[in-house]
Amino acid sequence: MTRFSRSRRRGVLTDRAIRRARAEGELFVDPFEPGLVRPAAISLRLGLSAFSLRTAGPVDVADRATYPRMVAKELDAGGRFTIEPGEVVLAPTLERIGLSRNLVGLVDGISDYARLGIGVVLCGQVSPGFGREAGAVLTLEIVNHLRHPVLLYPGARICNLMLFATAGSRRSYGEMPHNYSTDHVVTASRLADHVGRD
Repeated sequence: MTRFSRSRRRGVLTDRAIRRARAEGELFVDPFEPGLVRPAAISLRLGLSAFSLRTAGPVDVADRATYPRMVAKELDAGGRFTIEPGEVVLAPTLERIGLSRNLVGLVDGISDYARLGIGVVLCGQVSPGFGREAGAVLTLEIVNHLRHPVLLYPGARICNLMLFATAGSRRSYGEMPHNYSTDHVVTASRLADHVGRD
């Protein structure tokens, strides 16, 4: 029994367990910055691209033709992304993540952004086996709840990934249909592939 497997019974991975999981191949993070390991999570940084969601009318989740367009955002002269009031932006994490079947993750925005009225969210769960082959980015939804633009810096810490040890899933997330487990860039919703068909 490895040191990591003994720690699996303890639930949330603390900083020592996170480093151990990475060393033993249970956790893949690239690029890895040791200073981003928190007491009970690892911070992830904003990637180098971002896309605004633009609609032309009502969105029918079963009809891909009605989905919002993803319009690439350009960096300003200061190397920042400008997020307009009420704008919904999709952006990747700088890091690619891979989890073994023994880990599950939970992503959340950090309080520094929340206290400025900036929402950084994901569906939350990162399933066992996500990005297992070569790592995958996490796509973040960023919303500006203020009345004025917000300037965001690529490469800055923007969310936390909390990791939990599990008994091991029978089926990897990467084996599920319509998954995002190999994404290296922001990918549009695949909801139309399966809505109403489950």
